[in-house]
Amino acid sequence: MDIKVGSFIVRYLERLGVEYVFGIPGAHILPVYNALYDSPIKSVLTKHEQGASFMAGGYAKQSGKVGVCIATAGPGATNLVTGLANAYMDHLPVLAITGETPTYSFGKGALQESSGEGACIDQFDIFRGITRYNNIVQRTDYILNVLRTVTGILTSKNPGPVLLSFPYNILKETVDEGLLDQIHFDDGRLNTGEDTIPAGEILSLIRGATHPVILAGYGSILSHAEDAVARFCAKTGTPVATSLKARGIVPESSELSLGVLGITSNEAAFRYISEKADLVIIAGASFGERTSYNWNRKLLEGKKIVQIDTDEAQLNKVFTADFAVQGDVKRFFEIMNKMLDESPAGRKETKEAAEFKSRYHNHDIKDNEFLLVSRFLSNLNRHADGEALIFDDNIIYMQRFFTITGSGSYFPNSGISSLGHAIPAAIGARFASGRPVIALLGDGGFQMCCMEIMTAVNYGIPLTVVLLNNSSLGLVRKNQFYNYGGRFIASEFVNPDYRKLADSFGIEYFRVETESGADELFGKLDFRNRTNLIELILNKNEFPTYSSGR
Repeated sequence: MDIKVGSFIVRYLERLGVEYVFGIPGAHILPVYNALYDSPIKSVLTKHEQGASFMAGGYAKQSGKVGVCIATAGPGATNLVTGLANAYMDHLPVLAITGETPTYSFGKGALQESSGEGACIDQFDIFRGITRYNNIVQRTDYILNVLRTVTGILTSKNPGPVLLSFPYNILKETVDEGLLDQIHFDDGRLNTGEDTIPAGEILSLIRGATHPVILAGYGSILSHAEDAVARFCAKTGTPVATSLKARGIVPESSELSLGVLGITSNEAAFRYISEKADLVIIAGASFGERTSYNWNRKLLEGKKIVQIDTDEAQLNKVFTADFAVQGDVKRFFEIMNKMLDESPAGRKETKEAAEFKSRYHNHDIKDNEFLLVSRFLSNLNRHADGEALIFDDNIIYMQRFFTITGSGSYFPNSGISSLGHAIPAAIGARFASGRPVIALLGDGGFQMCCMEIMTAVNYGIPLTVVLLNNSSLGLVRKNQFYNYGGRFIASEFVNPDYRKLADSFGIEYFRVETESGADELFGKLDFRNRTNLIELILNKNEFPTYSSGR
């Protein structure tokens, strides 16, 4: 049966298992929205297209399903850039659908045209470097091939964002709905297969190591390798350090957890790896600037290295591994565990890892600083009890004062570290889960995205926003203090009255200025059923002592 392309796209989304689309309609994309009117897919109207792309990413992170954002032509599409760039860095299955001016107007200067013809902007080039695939679909005769390609990327073991733009006249044409039967919608991420690895040689390295350590990255989370890693660690006594995005792959309360390896973290993991480890198993970690302490040679120098990653581009990218394995992290540890079951290895002593973690806990935080945020996060740790999903744009305080006990509950904004991410991403995640969601961010980032709180209000989404108020761009001001002699410029501002802002949104408001106030708050706070704004007042002249070298 022939149906309009606008309807065909919606039927495709239904087959893909899409539950929500986040976005803002405009004239050029209305044929898709008109088809959504009769679809079980729910449309979520955001306040800004960037918020829509962040929500789609937050939904994808929590659900593991495809997150979808929709925008109209021109500025609607370009406003998606930051969110799609974030999804690209985080390997998220996000599908962006945008409208475009009719093909017969290309090159004539049509309103919001972005075809690249004539003097107009070229949307394809804008998104080329931040999507796995993007296409302005100008004909219906190859739409099947386009959607096959898109489906393969979105359901692969190494997904990423895709953008499809449809000219208005193409959306009004017809196509055979039966073409959807020729698209393979099975989840390719489940087909891990038999990875070819030199298992025996790697196991010999593990047996011969005195102080092996695992560096688990986001690839371990994407692989759902938690149980396999836990079994391996139990059999061998191998401690685990994680990247920011892999927190919780083993409970950070465990004696085998070294915590986060990274510039803004405690130094237990860095000290243990650089001073004790003789074998480092890098499992799905990119070893980027933050994790590697600006690629500090002490971390890997003089050590045996095993690297496992599904992405071939990550292998041997910044170091040379003794064994570089392109494969699935979960599958790798399952193979190791099977071999250890057949021929057990002696379990390593775990006491030293715990000693390092205790010795270097918060060593660079002065006793009289950050007490308010420390007390607040300590209380939140107890009350959230692993139940809440936390989206964190600040990162440093959560690393020092919050213990992650399970994977899939903490989402740091470390993809491209874009301010304004936490609130819309948390909202997107709440659409995918009944769990409470918390967004933690500074006052600078808050003012970039606070309008999306009304999206939560409009759709009855419980959301708790923790606003760290130091009347400044804290990271910038810290660097200006340490590296530029305190010459503060363009890093301080006057905040609005956040109580009045919360009142105008119709949400709960709490102002916390003292440690006793941080204790009393949790007797009043309902973060499971209400939308809340919590303002923590911080001293803008208190700076963490870590350095990124800039």
